[in-house]
Amino acid sequence: MRIALIHGTTAAVAPAVDGLAAGFPEAEPWNLLDDRLLPDADAAGGLTPPLAERMRRLIAFAKDGGAAGVLLTCSMYGPVATADFGVPVLAPDEAAFARVAREGWANVLVVASFQTAALDAAQRLRAVAGGTEVESATSTAAMGPSRSGDTAALADALEATVRAGRGYDAVVLAQYSLAPAADLLQDRLGVPVVSGPLAAAALLKSQLTERPRA
Repeated sequence: MRIALIHGTTAAVAPAVDGLAAGFPEAEPWNLLDDRLLPDADAAGGLTPPLAERMRRLIAFAKDGGAAGVLLTCSMYGPVATADFGVPVLAPDEAAFARVAREGWANVLVVASFQTAALDAAQRLRAVAGGTEVESATSTAAMGPSRSGDTAALADALEATVRAGRGYDAVVLAQYSLAPAADLLQDRLGVPVVSGPLAAAALLKSQLTERPRA
């Protein structure tokens, strides 16, 4: 079963593929990369109608190429996934946000490597997180290690950003490129660190393989 993974950065490829292998091992990953998705959205101040249309065309391309499902790994493009494409299309953080809503933590911190992504993810999380207080923070120092694959340095940068604020019940990593540091960061902070790849893969598997009970 072919699953298309649509990326805005090469740093998201490995976390998404690893998450799929762990949460949906039957799936065949198909990586589609548009490395201007994030810079263009950042320059525009967020998701614009032309950028949303660009993502819709990428999703249509994936479906026409035989994808049984699509996972977007660019958090800023998550709203595009709400349209009906004829195959399951998941926003990257849909399952992660659902966990925050279920857990009912009093306050969480959303972290990204650039401000536009942090603000966007925090705003969308507030819409589904009930009474949870959601704050955002930007860790620009995390961008380099996320691209080079230096997990320890990535965790260092994220830890410094989190500890610069007040205490939180949980931390949400807003980008797939930050996900490799989730376990290490959780060990250091002593609070849950939520990232999207594994949760998204499990949800996609349930949508594609589970049959409704009579």
